[in-house]
Amino acid sequence: MKAESILSKILESGAFAVTGELGPPKSADAEVIKRKAAILKGYVDAVNITDNQTSIVRMSSIASGAILVQLGLEPIIQMTCRDRNRIAMQSDLLGAYALGARNLLCLTGDHQVFGNHPQAKNVFDLDSIQLVQMMRAMRDEKKFQCGEDIALEPRFFLGAAENPFADPFDFRALRLAKKVKAGADFIQTQIIYNVPKFVEWMKMVRELGLHQQVKILAGVSPLKSPAVARYMRDKVPGMDVPDEIVERMERAPKEERKAQGIQICVDVINQVREIQGVAGVHIMAVEWEEAVPEITKKAGLLPRPAF
Repeated sequence: MKAESILSKILESGAFAVTGELGPPKSADAEVIKRKAAILKGYVDAVNITDNQTSIVRMSSIASGAILVQLGLEPIIQMTCRDRNRIAMQSDLLGAYALGARNLLCLTGDHQVFGNHPQAKNVFDLDSIQLVQMMRAMRDEKKFQCGEDIALEPRFFLGAAENPFADPFDFRALRLAKKVKAGADFIQTQIIYNVPKFVEWMKMVRELGLHQQVKILAGVSPLKSPAVARYMRDKVPGMDVPDEIVERMERAPKEERKAQGIQICVDVINQVREIQGVAGVHIMAVEWEEAVPEITKKAGLLPRPAF
């Protein structure tokens, strides 16, 4: 059974997809979700709702996604394996589907020691690949993970994340192949600043024929300041920020640095959309949603297709 999401229809049509990202608040304030949704609506095809991002307690991704559905904006529910066992995952995702969610991004999740409850016990009953497998079986075979039948299956468009830049680099395309075999329909990548290295990764992806089996959305993000660029280059594992990007931010006059960060993002979009096998972009501007309309306009990604 095919997934029912708008995002899946856009990608199947051959149109270049655009997804965004929305971080729920560290509160019960639904107005935060509504405000951010109003900024993104019309500029992206679907919006990732992060799941306790960086292991910090936030409003539920499923509840936040239900608010987006009410507002006419398609959510991509993120689910990490850190906080739930397979019983809770299946239960929550049946609920998410019943509430109107049609896209799911399966993630292993950041370790709890990085968040605001480092003493919490993790779960990690499954990893992201096993979560994709379980949800594909629920959708395509109408079976719970235990083998029991499902009366009404959740027909999610299934996604996973991939980092083209982590070591060992030569094995990154093979890792993607595992997620494709598990049943991923689309992939969102780590943020790209080193375009030549991403080009090299995509070449390995094409050699394995994976670009014909899964829709790849290239991750991009605007930089707010030189300090952010340096931090991502020096402190964030798995990130690859070339010195020339940092220097470009440093050379910009202080009052023009945000504009320069947006332009860098636009430049990356214009480069990656020419790479064979790239089906769209995923714009990560968490807590800077206001940048997304300008990015999509400058990159020539408007108007978005209507389905």
